[in-house]
Amino acid sequence: MPLQNDTPGRPSGLAYLVGRLDHVLSRRLRESLAPLGLTVTQYTALSVFRAQGSLSNAQLAERTMVSPQSANEMVKAMEGQGWIERRPDPSHGRIIQISLTIAGHAVMERCDAEVVKLEARMFAGLTAEERGALHGALRGAVRALNDN
Repeated sequence: MPLQNDTPGRPSGLAYLVGRLDHVLSRRLRESLAPLGLTVTQYTALSVFRAQGSLSNAQLAERTMVSPQSANEMVKAMEGQGWIERRPDPSHGRIIQISLTIAGHAVMERCDAEVVKLEARMFAGLTAEERGALHGALRGAVRALNDN
């Protein structure tokens, strides 16, 4: 059931608000990361490598929500920057594993500082408990929509 519209003439459903947040957040992330030489998708990819360790190109594409072709182009660009390295998978010769380099970790630290500032601004009106509850609710929503 959609939420009550507290501003007449403006959509107020949760799906709409999440979409608006995604749009505004993406724009602010682009603005914050551009001076560091990264796109939002590259930042997402580097974040995934940091959290998951080594991944194949196909796994990266799935986790960053881009096509395998786009992931491959992104990997080439990030490898050219020295942020990632590719190595053959020891258990499967045709699979190439991709992981962060020391330079990749360093650029992530600079990016994280920018993202922390952005999140602090975005959630300035929430207590730590409210941020935790929101985090849990959003993770639950992602899980619910990912279930087949």
